[in-house]
Amino acid sequence: MSTPQTSAEPKGGWTGRPAGIPAGVPPPSVPLSFLAAAAAGLVACGVAVVLARSAATIDPTDDVVVGAAHFAMLATLSMGVLGAIHQFTPVITQRPLRSVRLSRATFLAWLAGSWLLPIGFMSRHEVVVELGGAFAAVAVILLVVNVTAPLRARGKGAPTVGLRLAVIGFVVTASYGVVYVIDRRGAWFVLNGHVVLAHACVGLLAWLGLTYLSVSEKLWPMFMLSHVPGRHRSGWIAIWSVFAGVALLSPGLLFGVYGLAVTGAAVVATGLGAHLWSLATYIHHRRRPVDLHVVFVVSSAIWLVVATGLGVTSEVLVHLGQHRGVAWTAATVVALAGWLLVALVGHAHKIVPFIAWSALRGRGIAKKADGTQLMFADLFNHRWATVDYVFVNASVAALALGFIFGDRLAIALGGVLLVATALTSACNLAWRPTRLLLAGPGPSDQFPSPITIPAALRERATRATPSV
Repeated sequence: MSTPQTSAEPKGGWTGRPAGIPAGVPPPSVPLSFLAAAAAGLVACGVAVVLARSAATIDPTDDVVVGAAHFAMLATLSMGVLGAIHQFTPVITQRPLRSVRLSRATFLAWLAGSWLLPIGFMSRHEVVVELGGAFAAVAVILLVVNVTAPLRARGKGAPTVGLRLAVIGFVVTASYGVVYVIDRRGAWFVLNGHVVLAHACVGLLAWLGLTYLSVSEKLWPMFMLSHVPGRHRSGWIAIWSVFAGVALLSPGLLFGVYGLAVTGAAVVATGLGAHLWSLATYIHHRRRPVDLHVVFVVSSAIWLVVATGLGVTSEVLVHLGQHRGVAWTAATVVALAGWLLVALVGHAHKIVPFIAWSALRGRGIAKKADGTQLMFADLFNHRWATVDYVFVNASVAALALGFIFGDRLAIALGGVLLVATALTSACNLAWRPTRLLLAGPGPSDQFPSPITIPAALRERATRATPSV
């Protein structure tokens, strides 16, 4: 028997919540702050990639390249995934977070940590690295405290179990990171390629990947209007196999136990294959025509297949030449990150309009200029979303090819396209909702012209200024 939905409101909840939005869902400012910061992190990542283009072709493990990678993993992907967790954990479990104030504290701590760490790596200031690690550790603790209560819910299916395991993966990833940060000063052990990969595979697969696998099992049926008859076990197999596989793969890499690492990689591959099968099943049973969201998701899955092929190739090439093997391994990490980045950008074009629509409804804005109902799809430009799709996929391709062939121009192009992806998606998703909020509710709830925005601002400022 499922647990009934609670009406409890977390501390610091949403004042003026519109009808139909579950009480446990946090106010829009919580997930949107994470997603906006993820866009800023992608800009920083692109700039860092351009700066690291020469070092990346010589030594992909150089501190400058590591800093750019941490902008991608922490300030972009992890920031976006944290926003998704804060938004969808209450939806999936039907229980509220412990506190909205804890959510805001988590955001601020992670924002500081996710920027200080890569800046410290790139500038080679160990104090900055350690300070960033401290902020990141605080953010992890705050997240665990905040989501423990709703994730205790039972009988909520694979997404809830997957989120529990992903939070465990997040803690393990942070633990790896703390030890590595301390080791940079104390030099207890050698941070060689396999030791670093032991950390990376937990972060990419058991934290970011598991979160995506879990949330997608909830979002795909909703966004595609897909109902799979009978028992759908692919999601369960994907979640448990990826978690169990990483539990074998990471220590195998860390301690150099080849058989354990290969076994773990095979189990992970089984889980990722089940994930792809789950996606194919939902697409086959969809009731909604193929749209840009489906194209994004399928492209994301293709990058996962590409990453698998690159990973197998890198394992063969590393025995023929260390530099070539490292370059292909870096391309594998790029493709894996591309799997998650393309999915994040694609889902943002569904999630952000949904959140913005809720915020607009809370302000009494519910209609378009023609008097018809305001819909999610009305809150962004679909042509620019297509441009964004081209940018993000081209950036991943340019970076992967740049590492494989040691091409500085390709790596620089990939960085520029990452910046273009971030700016295009952020402006496209924010422009129309911002215009509507500035105009406020009116007789016809019209989309205001850009020329009317300064006048609206002046009028509000005049009303807010007390008369002398």
